[in-house]
Amino acid sequence: MAVDINQTIRLANQGDAEAQNELGATYHQGQGLYKDHTKAVEWYQKSANQGNAGAQHNLGIMYNQGLGVRQNHTKAVEWYQKAANQGVPDAQYNLGMMYYQGLGIGKDPAKALSWIQKSANQGYANAQNALGLMHYQGQGVPQNYTKAVEWYTRAANQGHSTAQNNLGVIYDKGQGVPQNYTKAVEWYTRAANLGNAKAQNNLGVMYGKGHGVQVNYMKAKEWVKKSCENGLQIGCDNYRLANKGK
Repeated sequence: MAVDINQTIRLANQGDAEAQNELGATYHQGQGLYKDHTKAVEWYQKSANQGNAGAQHNLGIMYNQGLGVRQNHTKAVEWYQKAANQGVPDAQYNLGMMYYQGLGIGKDPAKALSWIQKSANQGYANAQNALGLMHYQGQGVPQNYTKAVEWYTRAANQGHSTAQNNLGVIYDKGQGVPQNYTKAVEWYTRAANLGNAKAQNNLGVMYGKGHGVQVNYMKAKEWVKKSCENGLQIGCDNYRLANKGK
């Protein structure tokens, strides 16, 4: 590891843009070197100034989160835009979310949709889930549960736990698909096993009601407890109710 780091440092000091981005990431994450966000920004900046798309995106993250620099959403948008224009799916998604939330730039649902769609089309799971949510809620697009299912499924099949839970909710309620408690339990279970607190609570409720599974109060209590331990208030409320029932 030390040899690799030394080589990265040498190449970065020689002006290699990829090495500069890698060195920035090393300082950013504190892997192989000590964590130093200021140094991370310094190396990301050098690489980004040479047009390195990954560094441009990383620099956008630093400005967006205020890591190593004063938080500046306008600058975050500027760097996300540069990386997004080069086709970086993470940057396209993040830029879309800035337009969606109106952070660092005027709120623009149409531009938000456009950038998130570009990212989703490249297979970026966060964007696919966001696109599913936009169709589900009718934000920036006409409400369309069928399209929501389509995009949630793409993200869910990549192991995106929020999309898996969202898909569980859709099958649970029968929105855009025939109501199917068994499928709802299947998706809730996948997400719950990945630590998704909402899915853990939802799965507990399914066991408590016997929807898609046989009634099992012990499992119901177990899952809502996990949800509570992961910080979801409704999970705590349900756990308290489960204890009162016993």
